[in-house]
Amino acid sequence: MAKRIDVKDVDIYYGKFHAVDGVTLSVPPRNVTAFIGPSGCGKSTVLRTLNRMHEVIPGARVEGEVLLDGEDIYGAGVDPVQVRRTIGMVFQRPNPFPTMSIRDNVVAGLRLGGTKGKKELDDVAERALRGANLWNEVKDRLNKPGGGLSGGQQQRLCIARAIAVRPDVLLMDEPCSALDPISTLAIEDLIGELKKEYTIVIVTHNMQQAARVSDQTAFFNLAGVGQPGRLVELNDTEKIFSNPDEKATEDYISGRFG
Repeated sequence: MAKRIDVKDVDIYYGKFHAVDGVTLSVPPRNVTAFIGPSGCGKSTVLRTLNRMHEVIPGARVEGEVLLDGEDIYGAGVDPVQVRRTIGMVFQRPNPFPTMSIRDNVVAGLRLGGTKGKKELDDVAERALRGANLWNEVKDRLNKPGGGLSGGQQQRLCIARAIAVRPDVLLMDEPCSALDPISTLAIEDLIGELKKEYTIVIVTHNMQQAARVSDQTAFFNLAGVGQPGRLVELNDTEKIFSNPDEKATEDYISGRFG
């Protein structure tokens, strides 16, 4: 079931370095929110705090609240592994387990969770591959290695793996940056389908992509060299790209910097 995310006054650190300052934003359910901004402004760092991936980096920490339907995912006693099952992630480069079969790639998360029944795993694999719009391309070679697929197919396989465990939220960190234009279009079409069931947050350097796929857009920027990244503006995507409230947003979108 798609859930709402509320980020409240979040500061993010790498050791003593203050990477992101005072971010507050909301992501509605069944909605695509795009994070845009120049390199190094904290987009991916903020994304990784939404499912507690940031804290796997030694010395990294998060201050503030990240609420999933009102529950603080950083609250006392909250299991980060469970958080990452509820809030799935797709990375910049496709990362299937290359020697594992296509089917086993998809159900790897369920196997880790203790699901063993062959019929149940087969059913989940088919559901997830259909959900990732990959079933018709791979249904006759489910036992072949996932590493044998094309780049675009591998990325959709990773999306199938992420949705197989039925998360509430899907995070995507530049999911098309390593893909050709046709594969990119397939992923963008898929995002449009997936948002019917999931809350989606996507980091992208491609502003045309943000304009095409997202309902709302958050623009991040750096205050200066060595300064933390900040959220400058969050608004409906159409407004961000046609009539932003902040001059810095307009300058970035029009190509004056970044």
